[in-house]
Amino acid sequence: MIATSFLEISAKAYRQNIKYIRSEIGEKPTISAVVKGNAYGHGIEQMVGIAEKAGIRHFSAFSSDEAWLVKKHSTKNSEIMILGMLYEEEMEDLIRAGINFYVFDFYRLEKAISISKRIKIPAKIHVEVETGFHRTGFDWEDREKLVQVLKEAKEHVILEGLCTHYAGAESVSNFVRVKNQISVYYEFKNYLSENYLFFNRYHTACSAATLIFPETIMDMVRIGIAGYGFWPTKETYFAKLKDLPSNNKNPLKRLITWKSSVMSLKKVEMGEFVGYGNSFMALHDMQLAIVPVGYGHGYSRLLSNSGQVLIGGQFCQVVGTVTMNAIAVDITKVSGVQTGDEVVMIGKQGKKEITVASFSDSTQQVNYELLTRLPKDIPRKVIP
Repeated sequence: MIATSFLEISAKAYRQNIKYIRSEIGEKPTISAVVKGNAYGHGIEQMVGIAEKAGIRHFSAFSSDEAWLVKKHSTKNSEIMILGMLYEEEMEDLIRAGINFYVFDFYRLEKAISISKRIKIPAKIHVEVETGFHRTGFDWEDREKLVQVLKEAKEHVILEGLCTHYAGAESVSNFVRVKNQISVYYEFKNYLSENYLFFNRYHTACSAATLIFPETIMDMVRIGIAGYGFWPTKETYFAKLKDLPSNNKNPLKRLITWKSSVMSLKKVEMGEFVGYGNSFMALHDMQLAIVPVGYGHGYSRLLSNSGQVLIGGQFCQVVGTVTMNAIAVDITKVSGVQTGDEVVMIGKQGKKEITVASFSDSTQQVNYELLTRLPKDIPRKVIP
């Protein structure tokens, strides 16, 4: 079976990114590779192998289904941690498998304790505390009960981590809020320590916090978007720019390349409309290439009449509406294009490049959203 497009994933680029992150955090902290959202669209199956070959031995998944995929493809017995969703009926299997998971309310905590007592295997838990994000986590008012429950269950849980999540460490507008969160986290940490509750790892940092709030690095960092070669935001990049060496001003390297091919060629006369509706009218005679990629493949409709691809080493604009399965692109000024020629949606062709950031500029999508919308059934090929 041959798909209409495919992704190439660079293992070399990932190794370079991990090397840079390691240079920022030092040798001691654990790097947990975040693989939520199908590894930010790169593919969990592919990324587990790439990451383990780069020395990663800890993975963070959002949900249990992702965690099981990591376990299936891991060959190094790596640690696996669930940041978010799991179902009560599978908690026993997770505990038996040694998969770590967040507890952020008493319902989940007490359920884990109950199951651990019954099967006589301690649950590996990470206690998430609420510091100001207001999504999940034990509130400050819960602290006395939390201490009581954890002390009573000391034989049935392993306190793998004390954690929280920052509310936008990638933006300077959140600077004060994040600083306050750091303070609240340490209040929790100190209170629990004073009550003789200690954790194997203290961890709070995502990619952005790791890069611009060094005080958040602690025992482990949870690296998502940066591992895949993207700065969380332009602000994050500019915050680091002055510290980067002059010969390497962009140490994060993109892993992903997205390619397709020309399905057919079409001539359009001046005055004719292209595609559905009347959003694009040819102002001169045109030559179009039809590419079998559309919004059903993750190529946003917001790129109608604004997106670009590379054909023959040249930028070619999308004309007309992006449809479910195809786009039309203007190749009038590109000579010699033939059916079957390579089309690059993300990546390099010749001396030109289309970045994920360029999509964001055109559509107001952030890097994360575009990447995670790439369907799981697009073939992914690992390039060493």
